[in-house]
Amino acid sequence: MSTINQNTQKTSFFKNFLEITKVRLSVSVLFSSIAGYFLGADVVDFTELILLCIGGYAMVGASNVYNQIIEKDLDALMKRTENRPIPSGRMSVNTAFTIAVVLTVIGIVSLYIINPITAMFGAICIFMYVSLYTPLKTKTSLSVFVGAFPGAIPFMLGWVAATNEFGIESGTLFMIQFFWQFPHFWAIAWFLYDDYKKAGFFMLPNGKRDKSTALQTVLYTIWTVLASLIPVFGVTGKLYLTPVSGIIIGLIGLGFLYFAIRLYKIKTNKVAKQFMLASVSYITLLQIVYVADKFIR
Repeated sequence: MSTINQNTQKTSFFKNFLEITKVRLSVSVLFSSIAGYFLGADVVDFTELILLCIGGYAMVGASNVYNQIIEKDLDALMKRTENRPIPSGRMSVNTAFTIAVVLTVIGIVSLYIINPITAMFGAICIFMYVSLYTPLKTKTSLSVFVGAFPGAIPFMLGWVAATNEFGIESGTLFMIQFFWQFPHFWAIAWFLYDDYKKAGFFMLPNGKRDKSTALQTVLYTIWTVLASLIPVFGVTGKLYLTPVSGIIIGLIGLGFLYFAIRLYKIKTNKVAKQFMLASVSYITLLQIVYVADKFIR
């Protein structure tokens, strides 16, 4: 009987660990880092790649845990988050804090073994997400601007891990994902507006689901697509995209823009959710095309 209880407790802890570190989000962020690594690496070092996976997941996971500790009372107010481990009572704050600290150490150490610059950006990512973005969410819509910085780091982090340097190439990868953050987060803030309102989160640029917000979403979508096409012109060092891949990115970008324009015209939660899914599809397909282009040409 005790063995069954122990197994149940282990299963529950593992499930709670995955939930409090936001496993799906962490894996998607890790995917960006891996894509950046493949883009930057002349030869793939699997030891470095494993360290990047461990460090990357730990880094994002720690940020998510710290975030949920800080926002535990606000999470309890929202339907979307009320069943998270801390507000639901399945995990204590002390346990969550211990997990966050351990993940922080594992993340920074793993990234430092790759090279110190990668560890530095990992530390900056955690600091900005937890100390700046999280508290600003209840104070100003500029929190999305601040949050776009740590959100854009993973794609370029992979390049830095592979090359041990920050330059025009990693800067371009950062810029692409930086611009992408705005339409992505605004789409989420649009269809979760009522839930966010309960916790005092006002993350839309003017605080309203109106034409002005939708227009800014369209503009940032355009800038994201244009930034994504810069490597085609051979001005970003070793980061280069062939014209064929540029056309593919352009077509994917038109699909992304189509959903942004739909939100501008229709302005419903359903369309906002479709646009959010389109944004995720865009950045994922973009990273796949970038990596495939490098290895196929």
